[in-house]
Amino acid sequence: MTYLPNIKTPADLKRIPVSALPELAQEIRTAIIEQVSKTGGHLAPNLGVVELTIAMHYVFDFGYDRLLFDVGHQCYPHKLITGRYNLFSKLRTREGMAGFPDPSESKFDLFNVGHAGTGISTAVGMARGDLLANQAFNKKTNPTGRRVVTLIGDASIVNGVAMEGLNNAGTLKRQFLVVLNDNGMSIAKPQGALAQYFDRVRMSHTYTDFKQSAGKILDSIPGGSLLRDAYHRTGEATKAAIAENSWFEHFGLLTAGPIDGHSIPELIEFFSEAREYDKPMVLHIKTTKGKGLDIAENDATTFHSPKPFTVERDETLGCRVEIPSSGRSFTGAFAEAMMDLMQRDKSIVAATAAMPDGTGITPVLKAFPGRVWDTGICESHAMDMMAGLAKTGFKPFFAVYATFFHRAFDQAFQEVALQGLPVRLCLDRAGLVGGDGAVHHGFCDTALLRTLPEAVITAAIDEPSLLAALEFMRTYDESLSSVRYPRADVSAALADQPCPPFVLGKARNLTTEIDIESDAVDVAVLAFGTPAIAALEAAANLAGSYRVAVFDARFAKPIDEALIRTLLTRKIPTITVEEHAPMGGFGSAVLDAANELGLDASCVTKLALPDSWVLQNPRSSQLAETGLDAAGIARAIRHAANGKKSAEVTTQVESKEANRQPAR
Repeated sequence: MTYLPNIKTPADLKRIPVSALPELAQEIRTAIIEQVSKTGGHLAPNLGVVELTIAMHYVFDFGYDRLLFDVGHQCYPHKLITGRYNLFSKLRTREGMAGFPDPSESKFDLFNVGHAGTGISTAVGMARGDLLANQAFNKKTNPTGRRVVTLIGDASIVNGVAMEGLNNAGTLKRQFLVVLNDNGMSIAKPQGALAQYFDRVRMSHTYTDFKQSAGKILDSIPGGSLLRDAYHRTGEATKAAIAENSWFEHFGLLTAGPIDGHSIPELIEFFSEAREYDKPMVLHIKTTKGKGLDIAENDATTFHSPKPFTVERDETLGCRVEIPSSGRSFTGAFAEAMMDLMQRDKSIVAATAAMPDGTGITPVLKAFPGRVWDTGICESHAMDMMAGLAKTGFKPFFAVYATFFHRAFDQAFQEVALQGLPVRLCLDRAGLVGGDGAVHHGFCDTALLRTLPEAVITAAIDEPSLLAALEFMRTYDESLSSVRYPRADVSAALADQPCPPFVLGKARNLTTEIDIESDAVDVAVLAFGTPAIAALEAAANLAGSYRVAVFDARFAKPIDEALIRTLLTRKIPTITVEEHAPMGGFGSAVLDAANELGLDASCVTKLALPDSWVLQNPRSSQLAETGLDAAGIARAIRHAANGKKSAEVTTQVESKEANRQPAR
C-alpha cells in the first residue's frame, strides 16, 4: 500500500497503524533520494531523521503544540508529513518547497531556520509565551495545554547560542523537550571536546545498560534529587534510560538515552512518556546520517547537500555515483590558491567553522593539519581564535560563508578591528545562493564591515582576480581585510587579459580601449564583484548604440575617489552594481564619497539587490529577477544614457512582485 501521497496533515499519519510506519518511512526515503538526485538539496541529514520525525508527529500535535527546528536542513520528512508532498517535485524553487522551514508555506513551520544554534532559545521564548498566556501544558492544571519540542542536530548543540539556550531552558517550570539528534556528524566531522563526549556516550551506554543501573544512578550521582523526582514522574522506558552523569544535568535538564533513532516503536514509547513529563528534558537519540542510502551513510559529508546526481549499481563494480560538474567554482579556485599561499608563506594559518568542504578548506586542512583548524559550528569563537593568532604574529585567513560571518561580527569589531589586527576574511557564497534561499544569501557583509574603521573590503570577479585579492591580503598587515565571492563558477571572459595586482583603493578599467579622462563615454559602470562580468556582457551587447566604460571596483573600502571625481566632474552617467543590499553597500560608498568630495551625484544610479527577501530559485533566475544579470544591467545602462533615473526603482518593484510567495 502507498501511504505518502495521501498524507495531507499529521492527522492522516496517526491513522496508519504503528506496524505499517516502517513502510511509510521507506516511502519517504525513496521520495527524498529521487527528488534530491534531480534538484540537489540536503540529502544525508534528512535521510537520518525519517523515523524520528514520524514518531514525533505520531505522538504530538504540532498544529497546536510547538516544534522548533535546529538546524533547518533536517525538515524534508516533516514537510512531507505536513501536507507538502505536492510541492516536493519543485524543491528549492519559487513554485515548490523551500529547503528550510518556512512559515509562509505552512502553519507547521514556526520560523525560517537556516543558521544553527537558534532552536532551543526560540523554543524557550515560545514556552514562556505560552506560560504567560495560560496555554502551557500542565498535567494537573492544564492537561490540554501546548507542549514545546525543539529538534537539534548535526552538531548544532556545540554552538554558543545553543549553550545559552540550554542555560535558560533549565530554569523553566513546565514541560520542555529537547530532542538531540546525535548522528556523530556535523556538516563535516564534528569538532571539539563536546563532540568527543557524545562519541563516548554513544560507545559506552546502551539501553540495556540503563535498565540494569537505573536504581544505582538515582542514589550515586550529583543531581540525584532531580533524577529521583524524575523517576517518579516518568514512565518505565524513561526511567530505564536516565543517563548517568549526563552533561545536560548540569543545566537542570533530565536526560534520557541514547536510544535508537531508527526504531519507530521505541521512539513512540519514549515520546509518549516525554509528552507527559512536566519539566525540562533532553531525549538523546542516536541516528545514522544518510540512513537508507549506503553511499550517503559512507560519505555523509559529500552527500550532506549534493548537486543533482545519478546512482549506477553494477553487480561487478558495485555502486557508482555521478555528480555532474558544471565548471570550476570560486570555492575550488580558493582552495588551490590557499594551498599555494600556505606553501609559500609559513606564517599563514587558516580556519573554518564546520564548513571545510563548502569553503574549500578540506584539502588545505589535510595538507597543513598543524596550521588549519575546523572549529565546528562556532563562528564567533573562530573569529576570536584568529585574532589571537594574529596577535602572536601569524597571518590568519578565516574562510566562512558570508551569511555565517554575520554571527561573528561582534568579534570582528571588538577583538579584530578595534585592536588593529590583520585577520583576513574569505567570504564564500557572497550574494545570491540559489536554492538555499533567503536564509543563506550573503547580502549585508559589506555594510557591516564598512562600519569598522580602517577595514579593507575587496571583491573578486574571476579566478585571477581572486588570486590577486588573496595575495594582496597576504601582504596587508595594517588591519582587518576581506574578499567576497559568490557560489558560482568562475568566468573565463577575461582569460586573454592579464590581471594586474590589487593596489589599495584602486579600481581596474575592464574596457581598456576607453580612456575615461578624455574619451567620449555615454555611461560608466562601477561594478563590485562578479556583476562586473555581466556588465561587460551588457556593454558588448549595447556597443552599437552606446559607448560604455566598465570598471571592476575591487574595493568598497577604501573607495577609488580619483575615479569617482573624474566621472562626476565630467558628468558621465554612472551606474554602481553589486550583489548586496542597497543600504550600506558599494553604491552607498560611492555616494558617500561624492558627498565628502562635494560632488554632484545626481547622475549616479545604484543597482543592487532589492529591499525585499529573495526566495529560493536557481541563482540565474534570482539574478534575472533582481536585475543583476546582463539583461538587467543593459536596461539600467539604457535608462542612464537616456537621462532616466528610474532603473533602480523599476528593478526593485519588479523584484518585489517576483518574490511574492505563491499561493499554496
